[in-house]
Amino acid sequence: MADEEAAAAVDPVRRLIRRVAIVCALLFLWYVTSDRWTPHTDQARVDGYVVPIAPEVSGRVTEVVVGNNQIVEAGDLLLKIDPFQYELAVTAAEADLEKAGQSIGMGTADIAAAQARLADAKAQLTHDRVQADRRITLEGLGVASKTEADRARASLSRGEAQLKTAQADLEKARESLGDAGRDNAEVQSAMAALERARDDLSNTSLYAPSKGGVADLSITVGQYASVGQPLMTFISASDVWVVAHLRENSLGNIKPGDAAEILLDVAPGRIFQGTVASIGYGVETSHDQLGALPSVGGQSGWLRDPQRFPVIVRFGDDSSRGLRRAGGQADVVIYTGRNFVLNPLAWLWIRFLGLLSFVY
Repeated sequence: MADEEAAAAVDPVRRLIRRVAIVCALLFLWYVTSDRWTPHTDQARVDGYVVPIAPEVSGRVTEVVVGNNQIVEAGDLLLKIDPFQYELAVTAAEADLEKAGQSIGMGTADIAAAQARLADAKAQLTHDRVQADRRITLEGLGVASKTEADRARASLSRGEAQLKTAQADLEKARESLGDAGRDNAEVQSAMAALERARDDLSNTSLYAPSKGGVADLSITVGQYASVGQPLMTFISASDVWVVAHLRENSLGNIKPGDAAEILLDVAPGRIFQGTVASIGYGVETSHDQLGALPSVGGQSGWLRDPQRFPVIVRFGDDSSRGLRRAGGQADVVIYTGRNFVLNPLAWLWIRFLGLLSFVY
């Protein structure tokens, strides 16, 4: 009788142990399979273009239009450098050109006007080229769409056409001088000086290369700005993506175009859609210096630390545009296929982390 009572008392404990063991086995099975078919990581960060804004001419700053952490649009004025000395240089160069023309009996007013248009076309083309290079680079990474890259290429083509038109107008104005005027060394020197002076004058105003934010503003009105010395940092708001560092054994089924979901720490509980853009093919490892003996790691144990590779994930829409801060942390889950079991579990998991994100 006592043995039967003892056995009955043990049965609930055995049942509890059995259930816990089953739950642990299911969790382990989910962990192993999800790592291959719905990999996820909390080692992810928002990344984007961070550009130092530095002037191409030196001078005293007369106006600072923006402030730290201010959002600006493409082409917005950032600051101005005192243009007085550069305006004088343009006036002097125009006078020298006119003087050179008078010395050979030719008019040079058309050349001065053509050079002004050429300087404007060069400035616009420089801006278009920077934008196009960035978009095309992002297209290669899979971060920017082909439509965005094509739009940038079209803008660059228009800028190049405008530059060629301005160059043709300048050449036409030079032709009006005649052979003697065009070949005259004094005229040639005066035209080059005027073009350089106009370029310097246009560079006294600094503009935003695209939509983004201003950070680390380190200059104010009255301070002296030097050529090539960064005055502020520009963080692009449009060319932004997420770099998710995944374990090497999680990469087997990931391919560009796979759907992903992103949880940003800056927006607890909100899930943003994304798409895998590209997968890293290499990471930096320690290299021994030339002439030194190779170093051997001293790791021991049954399991070694996993190597992680970067996976670029682009945002699927603009719903997170105001929340994309370079360096911000994120959680990412990737759906490598239509798995009717693992996909719903991953969907629930990222949303469970979204609830936890209110705490941490």
